[in-house]
Amino acid sequence: MSHLTTTANRQQQPLKPGGRKHFKQRFNTFWADFARQWEIQSMVLPGILFMIVFCYIPIYGLTIAFKNYTVIDTLSSAPWVGLDNFRIIMSDKYFWDAVVNTLGISFLKLGIGFVIPIILAIMIYELNSGRFKKFVQTVSYLPHFLSWIVLGGMLITWFSTTGLFNELLLGLGIISQPQNILLDAGKYWWIATLSDIWKEAGWGTILYLAIMSKIDPTYYEAAKIDGASRMRQIWNITLPNMKSIISLNLILTVSGLLGSNLDQTLVLMNSQNREKAEVINSYVYRMGMSQGDFSYATAVGLGVSIISVILLVTANKITSKLNDNQSVL
Repeated sequence: MSHLTTTANRQQQPLKPGGRKHFKQRFNTFWADFARQWEIQSMVLPGILFMIVFCYIPIYGLTIAFKNYTVIDTLSSAPWVGLDNFRIIMSDKYFWDAVVNTLGISFLKLGIGFVIPIILAIMIYELNSGRFKKFVQTVSYLPHFLSWIVLGGMLITWFSTTGLFNELLLGLGIISQPQNILLDAGKYWWIATLSDIWKEAGWGTILYLAIMSKIDPTYYEAAKIDGASRMRQIWNITLPNMKSIISLNLILTVSGLLGSNLDQTLVLMNSQNREKAEVINSYVYRMGMSQGDFSYATAVGLGVSIISVILLVTANKITSKLNDNQSVL
């Protein structure tokens, strides 16, 4: 009797995590689930293979950041130089100029471009006319679907001395002589910021409008009965219900502070405004593709990626503190 009791107790005891039997049981469970749902599971395999080939295998290429790599070398034959590339970065004046430009443009986009989609989404949501609402949404979305080649060409034409911008300013008497502001380095940060907002603000309202469409209308009805104004309803009902998606977008925006838009920069940058237009991404592109210094460019990209991860974790910690220790990631 005691022997049977001991055997039953052993069978009821859970397997130790990390043990051989535990691993074997998990492995058998995985394959049993896969066999039962093989049609659905097989649909995921192309995506997994794509990530392995294009996302994980290229990670090995980051080793050239610690090597003196040239086009005649292979990844394995290039000589190791340790942290020499990173030491060069720390003393490179042009790199730090690109960092200043990147942060300047990114903080302007964060301060202005992050708030405008929220305001625009609330304004669209508050519209009563369905047709006018669709018209506003369509007009605001449209620039997103145009490439920076198209939009950049439009801006270059508008800002030329004979373009629309100068014609308007001359007609209003604001200026007496036409000037091409794209050639003015001091104005480039604002041009980059405002043109990016023009392109992406409408598209950025989609998530906010989706969240607002799920808000219970009875909240607004109750607020109207209590005499709450339209602004009070937005402040006490709409914005609190958008808190999670606003926090998520803020985390992603902060983590991308060092990743300015390369397409925009390559289109709008010229020899006159390069001093203020050169950002980290364009600097890496120029050093790697134009000058062939692949090791140095990879070292810069690796350093930026590490800092971006730190910013992501930090922003997540801060927003979780503001959201009662609840992380949105």
